[in-house]
Amino acid sequence: MEFKLNLKNIPISNDDIINDLRRVALLLNLNTVTIEQYNIHGKFNSSTVQRRYRSWFKAMELAGLENARSGFDIDDKLLLANIADVWIKLGKQPNVKDMKKPLSNYGASTYSRHFGTWNNALIQFIKTVQKNNDDTVLEVAQQLIDEQSESPKNTNTKESRTISLRLRFSIFLRDGFRCQSCGKSPVTHPGIELHCDHIIPWSKGGKTNLDNLRTLCSNCNLGKGNMDESKDWI
Repeated sequence: MEFKLNLKNIPISNDDIINDLRRVALLLNLNTVTIEQYNIHGKFNSSTVQRRYRSWFKAMELAGLENARSGFDIDDKLLLANIADVWIKLGKQPNVKDMKKPLSNYGASTYSRHFGTWNNALIQFIKTVQKNNDDTVLEVAQQLIDEQSESPKNTNTKESRTISLRLRFSIFLRDGFRCQSCGKSPVTHPGIELHCDHIIPWSKGGKTNLDNLRTLCSNCNLGKGNMDESKDWI
């Protein structure tokens, strides 16, 4: 006679999960457990915990443990909004070295752990803000800017040549973070640097406003020089 074992899936109860979280915390002699730690020492997968309680923080609360924050359990929208905040402050696409305090709330290593690589984080950021039906990231970013930045100067007149950081970012957003000359973007060409360019140069009477500004990559902008496209390229 052949004996075959056929076990059905045994439901995991809330008590099973909560008790296992407490067990891991006790094992590590900590008052909290991160997702990374639980994936190593826990009986279940962290995704099971998050699906059950909607968030890692809620599971920590129910287990009587303190909240743990890591590169995996930070909300996507907070991380992406932080990129927008840093981008606006710098007036250009941030790089790995820029992602540190006080400029950034999260380090580059956090983005690498969460998205796989820094370039993946940038690509996800641009894809998210390009969605016409999802402006949550920009709303959060605007709140961060309002809290941390000075009020922008009026750049809608000829008297000001300087492009405010907010106006610069608005141009990038309007143009889809894509060079309006060659079409390159950080999504298709990771590492490319975007500039905000006066179509009619300031020196030739061009204004600093939405109608006279556009996104160019650094190569196209440097190649253009001081040409007035409304006249010089006809």
